[in-house]
Amino acid sequence: MDDFESLADFVYRRAGIRFESKKIYFLSKRIQKRMEQLGMESHSEYVRLLRFSDPGGVEFQQFINLLTVNETYFFRDFTQLEAFAEHCLQELCAKKASRGERSLKIWSAGCSTGEEPYTLAIILHEMMDEIQRWVVDILASDIDQVVLEKARRAVYEARSLRDVPAEYLDRHFQKIGNGSYKVSQGITKIVRFEHLNLSDKDAIRKYRGFDFIFCRNVLIYFDDVSRKQLVDYFYTALNPGGFIFLGSSESVGRITTGFKLKRSGGHLVYYKG
Repeated sequence: MDDFESLADFVYRRAGIRFESKKIYFLSKRIQKRMEQLGMESHSEYVRLLRFSDPGGVEFQQFINLLTVNETYFFRDFTQLEAFAEHCLQELCAKKASRGERSLKIWSAGCSTGEEPYTLAIILHEMMDEIQRWVVDILASDIDQVVLEKARRAVYEARSLRDVPAEYLDRHFQKIGNGSYKVSQGITKIVRFEHLNLSDKDAIRKYRGFDFIFCRNVLIYFDDVSRKQLVDYFYTALNPGGFIFLGSSESVGRITTGFKLKRSGGHLVYYKG
């Protein structure tokens, strides 16, 4: 238990991810897997490696890759995406166009294997008039470098595509055999991927000027303190009038009072006033 608590505290301080004692089995199984790869026999030996013999953080990154759960798929939480596509996006683009602005910046924080940012890119292509006249930038970030490499390849199997409308599959994907599809270049060219630890205060402060931030099903890994701190950073990173979308079980209002709530086309959405 002492080794577990020591490691859990180390992970929290480095990545902001909180593992409670009830998750000791989950954590120990992943430690064991990595220890076998390294030929280690005790948990304390592995903890010492992370603490004192990993100056570049290479092993810590390997460990984080094992810890994070990355189950996702295209067009997940469709109700939220409907609010974004049919109401929030239209409202914001109309305001920008009226001011002569034609730039749009979106952040998919905790993007996993890329289904979310590519979904957002597809929605933009389907919903925006003359998208070619806009400067569009979708930033997708994650702490796990392994999933980022998969996201950059943009190749997906049927399980990830189960909710993609047939006409979108025809327009924005190329079948490459074995039931796999590759996202079209028109979609991938407006999405860029970056490695980012959302608990790295210095790094996250550099992210600014977003019109939309999506951080769905990520905050479940954080405790109350880290969760509020991160959402406060998101507030700063958003442009006035910008929108934030968390997971369906994560309420912005329970974390901070900074954002305003309004009804948009039957949906309740949070925005920066």
